[in-house]
Amino acid sequence: MTEERVTEVHSPDGNTHTTHTTVISDEPRRGGGGWAIAIVLLLAIIVGIWAFSTWGNSEMAENAAVADAAGEVGDAAQQVGDAAQDAADSVAN
Repeated sequence: MTEERVTEVHSPDGNTHTTHTTVISDEPRRGGGGWAIAIVLLLAIIVGIWAFSTWGNSEMAENAAVADAAGEVGDAAQQVGDAAQDAADSVAN
């Protein structure tokens, strides 16, 4: 950025002195936005991994509970079948 400054100095006897100054400055580039985006993206990935692992574990626990319940129903059906067979055998004898 270039800026020109003009300074006027008035002496007590009425003379005016004018000076011209040219200021050239290079402003630093603003590149901090890339780091902020990278940090937000990294946090999103971490939260996504955590969420999928948490939901995946609860789904596996649900599947295991359903399988256990099905096994218990099968065991109960086997016990009913055995009792019916015993009853039929005792009536026949």
